[in-house]
Amino acid sequence: MARLKVTQVKSYIGSKQNHRDTLRSLGLKRLNDTVVKEDRPEIRGMVQTVRHLVTVEEVD
Repeated sequence: MARLKVTQVKSYIGSKQNHRDTLRSLGLKRLNDTVVKEDRPEIRGMVQTVRHLVTVEEVD
């Protein structure tokens, strides 16, 4: 199964509370944190919500 590497590249300061909560639920706590998650529709939806704060790469 494919995996996604999600990296926080922008600060969440000044963003909406649900964006902060989404970052936290993805496992991102601070700037330049990186997590590897399974490529599932739930994770894709969370990344879509905070797409302006993160970058995403596919990992094999």
